[in-house]
Amino acid sequence: MQNTINNFISYLHNVKKMSKNTEMSYQRDLEKVLHFLNKQGISSVTSITAKNLSDYVKNMDTENFAVATVSRNIASIKAFFHYLVKEGYVKEDVSIDLKAPKIEKKLPDILTTDEVIQLLEQPNGDSPKEIRDRAMLELLYATGIRVSELISLGIADINMQMNYLICKDHNKERMIPFGVEARNAIQIYLEKSRLVMMEPTDSTILFVNCSGKPMSRQGFWKIIKFYAKKAGITSEITPHTLRHSFAAHLVENGADLRSVQEMLGHSDISTTQIYANLNHNRLREVYAKAHPRG
Repeated sequence: MQNTINNFISYLHNVKKMSKNTEMSYQRDLEKVLHFLNKQGISSVTSITAKNLSDYVKNMDTENFAVATVSRNIASIKAFFHYLVKEGYVKEDVSIDLKAPKIEKKLPDILTTDEVIQLLEQPNGDSPKEIRDRAMLELLYATGIRVSELISLGIADINMQMNYLICKDHNKERMIPFGVEARNAIQIYLEKSRLVMMEPTDSTILFVNCSGKPMSRQGFWKIIKFYAKKAGITSEITPHTLRHSFAAHLVENGADLRSVQEMLGHSDISTTQIYANLNHNRLREVYAKAHPRG
């Protein structure tokens, strides 16, 4: 059976062109199944029954595996059996009735408007680094772009006359407006900081580190953690927190979901819907606290 799994992984690599991480994930999941089945005396894919697979999933539940882990394992099993049927290893797909457990979507953590303002006002010095940090934080909250997109921005991606940026996501581009505060912060950064930090290198990247090289995700993670602590924000905060806060605050103030979806670059509006759910939850909390018979 190990050889069949290896053939499947080669198929993923050569035909499906999947990433190394995805291949490794499938391999790990299927080798756990292999180990379980071997203990049941099953050594061939043709001997696997629907009950064997159901027992494996029940065993994962018994051992208190996370719901997401169980779901991923089921997906791996289903993909494997789809391959086995397609390639003629087995006649029927015995994984067809396996059902993934429902994963409860965790609502994202967001900052209040006051917390965002407090955070953005922390880099208030006139050193090149603080001026850059202010511009990065302002632009991140103003546009809701991902950190990977922020640190990849080039100077040519920013239109300072019309107050918008062009964000490139794989083969797609989206245009996102930004406000006066972000524009002013970027303008000051371009005039007073960037050229100082660029020396002696030359780059078209908008935001650079203190060596004039492109900023890394880890570098920005440290920046946002530092200023969050300085602002006295006690809740857990990540670079993605400002993206969530951007979307939630737009929806809270009346922005339609389609526009928010477009700005965030979500391919499916159901992903954006979570911010409307956040708003509904907040309204229920306000009602429960304020209504005399709440």
